[in-house]
Amino acid sequence: MSESSVVVHADPQVLATAAAARLIIKLLDAQAGRGSASVVLTGGRGAAEVYRSIGRSPAREAVDWSRVDVWWGDERFLPAGHPDRNETQAREALLDSLPLDPARVHAMPASDGPDGDDAKAAAARYARELAAAAKPGSSELPHFDVLMLGVGEDGHVASIFPEHPGGYETGTVAAVHNSPKPPPTRISLTMPTIRTAEEVWLIAAGKDKAAPVGMAIEGAGPKQLPAAGAVGTDKTLWLLDRAAAANVPPKARSLR
Repeated sequence: MSESSVVVHADPQVLATAAAARLIIKLLDAQAGRGSASVVLTGGRGAAEVYRSIGRSPAREAVDWSRVDVWWGDERFLPAGHPDRNETQAREALLDSLPLDPARVHAMPASDGPDGDDAKAAAARYARELAAAAKPGSSELPHFDVLMLGVGEDGHVASIFPEHPGGYETGTVAAVHNSPKPPPTRISLTMPTIRTAEEVWLIAAGKDKAAPVGMAIEGAGPKQLPAAGAVGTDKTLWLLDRAAAANVPPKARSLR
């Protein structure tokens, strides 16, 4: 059963710095144990600050970045290099400054990629890429050491929105149409895929996140509030600032 923890930090900057340190340590531990590490990235302002904090940390030099696989939890189905793509944000904030193996950076397809504007075909392409990275005969998915998620004001994670058809997908990757937030077309890992990660980290800052965070931690239904259904196989970690933790019961918090 997944162990769930809530860690509350003083403000968004402290949260980002602490999350960056946690991720560096997790990658080091994974490489010590398995020889490689795998992380699933998310998008948003909070995630970008985590990535910038990694870039500023001297400890980043301890990671063998050539043995890190980078995946994404979801992507806006826009042309490559578009500023609203999560890939573009992550590259600018951190990835382009790291000695990564390009073959191990697995960006989700863009709308000007080989499948054109066919998001369903692009999602299927990413599913095949995941399957190709899995151990032979083990599953359709590789091992994810950490899967990072932002939490939306409505409780969505990745591009899985409350009561949206994407929340009912059972494959590994899904095309998302008519998203409640722009752009309307996206690609997302499904909830069953998210739940295969060893550790799932839900990162939220600001008072506009307090309601969904509080409801998710208190046990809301995952179809109504997708953040409530995002759990890791070993650990589920809520990384919050004080504003986002306003509705979390004191007994559930660990203050930092």
